[in-house]
Amino acid sequence: MIANSLIPAAQYVRMSTEHQKYSLENQSAAIQRYAEARGFQIVSTYSDPAKSGLVLRRRFGLQELLRDVVGIPPYRLILVYDVSR
Repeated sequence: MIANSLIPAAQYVRMSTEHQKYSLENQSAAIQRYAEARGFQIVSTYSDPAKSGLVLRRRFGLQELLRDVVGIPPYRLILVYDVSR
């Protein structure tokens, strides 16, 4: 696919513990493979390493993502490895 025709996308990755099976790097790699296969280009990354998913106030990456989508973000969609992430 031609680079100019790629759809800009953001990715959100999160890990609740440092020993979790799905590291931020593994999630990001899986999202990248998915994006490449479908004509998306990752232009923004939001992450919350070793953060509980239960409390939004401690998830600074997700807070930033939410602030950005209220404006006019440089991407058209957000990819996550797993909705529980």
